[in-house]
Amino acid sequence: MFTSFLIINYDMFFKILTVGGLATFEIYAAIPAGFAMNIPSWLIFLTTVIGGLIGVFFAAFLGEKIQLYLNKFRKPKKEADNNKLIYKIWNKYGVIGLGFFGTMTVGAPVSIGVGTGLNVAIPKLLMWCCIGVVTRCALFTLLGHYGMKLID
Repeated sequence: MFTSFLIINYDMFFKILTVGGLATFEIYAAIPAGFAMNIPSWLIFLTTVIGGLIGVFFAAFLGEKIQLYLNKFRKPKKEADNNKLIYKIWNKYGVIGLGFFGTMTVGAPVSIGVGTGLNVAIPKLLMWCCIGVVTRCALFTLLGHYGMKLID
């Protein structure tokens, strides 16, 4: 009897680890995987938030290191072309748009990569990306939870 209890705990541990690992890269894949593995909704939310936040800080750390490396090889620009689409979006929505809405749509690593390329203040961007990760996890976990109730 004790061995079957341990097997269930190890099984759930590896499921949680899988969902958290997926969430570090893509929350859109982690939440459905959690529901497919029959993990409770509250645990899916908690795991994806933790995994998503780890992914945000990992991307920010790597983004700064990559930018410092690439700056060694870049030639100085003559003048910035402010007519490009990315600059128009940046001027309209700023850090909040890039951090929050970028995280909600394409994900935090992409938002941090674009922000690093635009020389955004990383602490402000991290704050808005973290808020976006928590909101995204809550929204899609709720949608998955109530969607699964419709199936049952």
